[in-house]
Amino acid sequence: MNSRHLSIIVKKEFRGLFSERTILLAVLLQLFIALFSSFLMVGLTSMYDPSSLSKYSRFRYNVGYAGNDSDVLTYLQSSRDFRVYKMDLSTGVEALKERKLAAVIWVPGTAPGAQDPIKITLYTLQNDLQSAIVDVKLKDIFLKYEKDLREIRADRLNEQPLPLQIPPSTGGGDFYEFVYGLLIPLLVFMPAIIASALVIDLITEEYQHDTLETLVSTPVTFSEMVWGKVLACELLVPVQAGVWLLLLMINGIAIQNAGLILLQVTVSSLILILLGTLTALHYRERTAAQFIFSTALVVVILFVLSLPANPMNLLTRLAVGTAGAEQWIVLAATIAVIVVLGYATQKYAERISRISHTG
Repeated sequence: MNSRHLSIIVKKEFRGLFSERTILLAVLLQLFIALFSSFLMVGLTSMYDPSSLSKYSRFRYNVGYAGNDSDVLTYLQSSRDFRVYKMDLSTGVEALKERKLAAVIWVPGTAPGAQDPIKITLYTLQNDLQSAIVDVKLKDIFLKYEKDLREIRADRLNEQPLPLQIPPSTGGGDFYEFVYGLLIPLLVFMPAIIASALVIDLITEEYQHDTLETLVSTPVTFSEMVWGKVLACELLVPVQAGVWLLLLMINGIAIQNAGLILLQVTVSSLILILLGTLTALHYRERTAAQFIFSTALVVVILFVLSLPANPMNLLTRLAVGTAGAEQWIVLAATIAVIVVLGYATQKYAERISRISHTG
């Protein structure tokens, strides 16, 4: 395989890359995510943990209070998070339906020292983001009231509860999970997914634009043409992933082992690129190839994520500096898969080349 011919193909593909609007838009989207990761952290964490928004909310919510007076009313009135309005239960529920109130609380007339339990009813809007925030803030009020009731009814306890020494929360869990568990793996693996989709376009367009025969008629062989396109897509991955890591670090996010992360991503991305190459060589039509590859990619990703030492977990551990010797085992296994796929790609390309010359 002639290295000069490979470089010619790579330069050709890089010149034509800027005409791919889809790829450029995907790159700009990743750039936006990397630059505004701290801002997006608030929005994306709310998708899987709406209660996390409560720590960022400084709004005072209107709450209706119905029933008998209690310490719950006192706590609500002294809270900076709520404006409390005493009203009948039916009036409060109607106001809640019209979204004039964020919640309605009904407290029964059961005395704090009574034998019966005190059952407080909370009315909120179902499947509402604001309700999730209000629920978390009201939980603190109810916990204070519950503590008061436990002290009042302490003489009823027959056994002394075992005290638990729970360390105080540091309050940085959501940011840590988002950045190291989602953002960094997403940004550094996205270039690999884009490159694997790009190689399909680069190969299938040769068939669809009838330029393959012209290209093969030059000293460049069909196999060199294929590997040149693979190399062009592979070179994009470490460059783009490195830029994202640099932007994250400029954004104030500490990342350990950036070099090892780039190594793992570069090697792993070659698997996806080779799979995309084989798909394009087999189907030779962009729409069919992209559909089949996208479907297969979902299956492959789900299978890989089910493994304990999958690349996503490995990247997270590398970023926080806790990865062990398993990173080299994963790297060796990845290289072994690449050797198999590379051999299959070479043989398939040679077979197509022979068929083309025979035809």
